[in-house]
Amino acid sequence: MNRANLNRVDLSGANLAGVNLSWANLTGTNMNQADLSGANLQRANMRAARLRRANLSGANLSGASLTRAGLKRANLTGANLSGAKLRKANLSQANLERADLTWADLIGADFSKANLRGANLGGADLDRAVLTDAKLAGASFPDGRIMP
Repeated sequence: MNRANLNRVDLSGANLAGVNLSWANLTGTNMNQADLSGANLQRANMRAARLRRANLSGANLSGASLTRAGLKRANLTGANLSGAKLRKANLSQANLERADLTWADLIGADFSKANLRGANLGGADLDRAVLTDAKLAGASFPDGRIMP
């Protein structure tokens, strides 16, 4: 399904584990509670996609556009989000433990109450990002600091 056009399709609850959706158009797609674990979503256009409680553990989202995406309570454990655009995305209460967010555009993203333990945020743009009550132990930041 490489380069598939699934614009605004309802995939809520779908089992898409391990699927290849690289370069796919998933703009506005409803993937609430979908299983996308281990999926290849590299460079996918997922602007304004709904991914509430979706399982994206181990997924490759490098270079994906997730601007204004709804990822509340999503599982992104060990996901590759390097170079992804997450401007104004809602990641509140999401699990991003050990996620790779290097060089990601996180401007205005909401990480309130998110789990970012051990996440790599090296080179990421966190301008206006909300980190209220986020779990940050072991996370590495753009300036090289690692949270105790």
